[in-house]
Amino acid sequence: MVTNKSLTVKGVEVNLTSKDDEDYISLTDMTKSFNGADQLIKNWLQNKNTVDFLGVWEQLNNPGFNLVEFHLIKNEAGLNRFVMSAKQWTERTKGIGLLARAGRYGGTFAHKDIAFEFGSWLSPEFKLYLIKEFQRFKEQEALSGGIEWSIRRSLAKVQYRVHTDAVKEHLIPAQLTGAQIGFVYANEADILNKALFGMTAKEWRTANPEAEGNIRDNATMEQLVVMSSLESQNALLIQQQMSQSDRLVMLNTLARSQLTSLLSNPSIKSLENKPLLN
Repeated sequence: MVTNKSLTVKGVEVNLTSKDDEDYISLTDMTKSFNGADQLIKNWLQNKNTVDFLGVWEQLNNPGFNLVEFHLIKNEAGLNRFVMSAKQWTERTKGIGLLARAGRYGGTFAHKDIAFEFGSWLSPEFKLYLIKEFQRFKEQEALSGGIEWSIRRSLAKVQYRVHTDAVKEHLIPAQLTGAQIGFVYANEADILNKALFGMTAKEWRTANPEAEGNIRDNATMEQLVVMSSLESQNALLIQQQMSQSDRLVMLNTLARSQLTSLLSNPSIKSLENKPLLN
């Protein structure tokens, strides 16, 4: 692994590295513009929701993941004595999503899926900047290599799994039929659609009969960033057994707040208009 690539995110150089042809982003660099930078990664890794997210990501991407050890860690998470670091996570679970590196370009690195989630935890605005710059970098790389690359797939994959796992665990009784289970999943997806877009997928299709793709395929990057945040939040609220109506109100408030923050920032417009290639 050699770090020879970097992004500039809000004036901060964020280093990239690669492992097994996958991109890893420096969480250490991502914290540089935030107060208490030295403590932020530690605080995030000790969060129970982070442990759940990392566990889902590893199960999706790592056939050698140590599930027994993960469940031990999951049971410890949330206790006052619980401590976690990238090195401990890797050693205990055989995880591949986090890297702890020493040396000149050292620090804590995370697979891009995980780095985007950390970006959400830092701030939706920072996550949007990170995604935009990473997208520019990957599209330039794809053009030079003649391959296709899509930020939308990266944004959707893991967060969707976290959300559907929460639905399966807490909202689907064992006796339901396959058709009934599908209705529950679709119903929960439309809670998020209502909170963010103000309409269900069916309502959007009726209003846009000529459009290609579905409601989320036609979302803006800002909306996709907020949607990934809503999926994490809804998974947590489901686990807390909050009613669907109360969740809808809370998620809508969160969506409006985050979108207002993103869209009212004049620097976001300049970021949108920045050319992909120099």
